[in-house]
Amino acid sequence: MRIDKYLHDQQLGTRSQIHELIKQRRVTLNEQPVKSFKQGVDPLQDRVIVDGQVLGHQTEFYYLMNKPMGVITATTDLSQTTVMDLLSKDDFRSDLFPVGRLDKDTTGALLITNDGQLAHQLVSPKTHVAKTYEAHVTGTLSNDQIQVLQDGIELKNGDHVKADSASIVGQSGHETNVKLQLHQGKYHQIKRMFGALGQRVVQLHRAEFAGLGVTDLSDGNYRALTDKEIELLKNKTSAD
Repeated sequence: MRIDKYLHDQQLGTRSQIHELIKQRRVTLNEQPVKSFKQGVDPLQDRVIVDGQVLGHQTEFYYLMNKPMGVITATTDLSQTTVMDLLSKDDFRSDLFPVGRLDKDTTGALLITNDGQLAHQLVSPKTHVAKTYEAHVTGTLSNDQIQVLQDGIELKNGDHVKADSASIVGQSGHETNVKLQLHQGKYHQIKRMFGALGQRVVQLHRAEFAGLGVTDLSDGNYRALTDKEIELLKNKTSAD
């Protein structure tokens, strides 16, 4: 692995910032100043020091993406753009994968990681992490209909689904904007819930996943999670 790629994985800055660190001789490899950002490093064997601090080897990575419309939630696809295609060359790793699934026409918060254990716990029915959605649906819905979403609906296949909370946030013409929070994760759950009310979801956005929101991210952008956010995610799953 190149030293600049390794330092970028350690979240020490952008590639250009890391190159500047190396130019200023602030990075040493096995007690020798690094002179080229192309220099090779073995994170498991070599000793890397930046400004006097010994670096550990980061093996797990966590990114929060604001998934745009028209992109599929998959690791690879021969004909369609996937969420993995939106990662930069510096951040892409072959072991990264999206946690859970958002439909091609659904936007919003999507976690991407290579931490398989955490990913499994986050989507496990036993854990039930909270997810917040903003749904733009057909029809002028009433408060009584919104209450039905919270009381629970039995779908045609026998699934019993419900929202933890639901509220109307706006109405225009013959369409309604609804905010929902739920822990369940049934297939096409929100679309099927509104379908049971005789309406259709026009647009669906996941505003938050397990407490992580994407208001600071434009469509298609992503960021690395902070250490505090990673700790909070792990605490959510261990607590349940």
